[in-house]
Amino acid sequence: MNFLSRSLAGCETRAVLAKVRRLARPGRLLASLGLATLVSACAVSESQKAPSRAALASNSLPPAKSFSTPRPQPPQRSNRDIANDFLDLHFQLEGGTQLPVLTRFERPIRLRVVGTPGAGFQRDLDQLLKRFRTEAGIDIQRVNSGPVEITVQAVSSRAIHRALPKAACFVVPNVDSLSDLHRNRRNPETNWSNLRHRERLAVFVPNDISPQEARDCLHEELAQAIGPLNDLYRLSDSVFNDDNVHTVLTGFDMLVLRTTYAPELRTGMSRSEVAAQLPALLSRLNPAGDTIAARALPATPRSWINAIETALGPGSLLNDRKRAANQAVILARDLGWSDHRRAYSHYVLGRMIQASDPDLAQRHFQTALDFLHQNPRTDLHEAIIRPRMAAYDIARGEGEIALQRINPVLVQAARHENAALLAEALLIKAEALDLLGQFATANRVRLDSLGWARYGFGPDWAVQSKVREVAELRP
Repeated sequence: MNFLSRSLAGCETRAVLAKVRRLARPGRLLASLGLATLVSACAVSESQKAPSRAALASNSLPPAKSFSTPRPQPPQRSNRDIANDFLDLHFQLEGGTQLPVLTRFERPIRLRVVGTPGAGFQRDLDQLLKRFRTEAGIDIQRVNSGPVEITVQAVSSRAIHRALPKAACFVVPNVDSLSDLHRNRRNPETNWSNLRHRERLAVFVPNDISPQEARDCLHEELAQAIGPLNDLYRLSDSVFNDDNVHTVLTGFDMLVLRTTYAPELRTGMSRSEVAAQLPALLSRLNPAGDTIAARALPATPRSWINAIETALGPGSLLNDRKRAANQAVILARDLGWSDHRRAYSHYVLGRMIQASDPDLAQRHFQTALDFLHQNPRTDLHEAIIRPRMAAYDIARGEGEIALQRINPVLVQAARHENAALLAEALLIKAEALDLLGQFATANRVRLDSLGWARYGFGPDWAVQSKVREVAELRP
């Protein structure tokens, strides 16, 4: 059996879970993680009592906030590069298996939700389906009865893990329920590499995770259910990337989906047949891309991918993970990269060593930013690194530096609909303001963070834990 999933991996300290997404094997890696390891790195005692301001989260919490209007940015790349990306996304699986033909749904897509979805699930699903219709031109409708092409089943995380131990959510072709999957686990029809037509499939999403995590699952799994099956580390502006920087579908992703369902293409076309159609097709759908010079990035070798997966995936000792992260940095350097993958290598190494050498970790984070500054469309990548650096500043009592470092994160987190990142950035900003003696403003910012934290982190205990975690950064 071969199917697409979003999975879980362990963090190195304080039992923080880092979510990773994968394609039929471990390794779809999360780019952002909690600050718990940095707290440890700054030598804050676990027994230290959190400042009284953390009691904010102990009282009644406000309702979860949500993002109302998506603001995807149109792709800002050459159509020549996008054409190559489209072909690699559609005609191979992440493990390297080549797919002989293009597949898509050839009739209107009907979708039904079964099970017991979590809070906010229905709203987020309806908003996503609207985006599919308006931005990608896909005929997809939600129905309550009758035959369907896609079944979304909301079940417990435990049920998900029984089906696929490392998965948080996943999609399988030619089944319509978990029980159906259990009966057909060895059926070749559930293997994506054998797929020649898309007729029906099922997406499995937990109903006991945070609203943001459930939304992220919907975006990735539904996009791959109806569109490309591969993930490419070279993409800096897409959810079809194992670095997990983007968690909601981007303008590039919607262009890929719109192209997938264009009338010029059809199920059964070969790679060469699709390639022949793409120049004119992309000129029609994305005329701005014809005016941008090609800037194709080289393929990502398996050696670098393996190093990153060892560094961030579960099942390895911390020292082995540090060595793997260091190897990724060396490989990126030797390959001559200067793109977001080089930056990601330094970021991952900084994460691995911050508990033992926070000063060196800070230098790796800065090196990552230096590479990102050389590349377009990497503002969100920077925003994911900055909270770790600002937390380090808070721990050293440097409120002004922390404030300057964290403010740009607020804009990017909101633009890219990352409530967890936004809540964490607001909490760090509040600590920086406290250090500067701006206590009233700090309290307002801290209160504002709680609604976003409810969406990003979920239950009250998770919000309270995050508030305490950031509060403990203060010297």
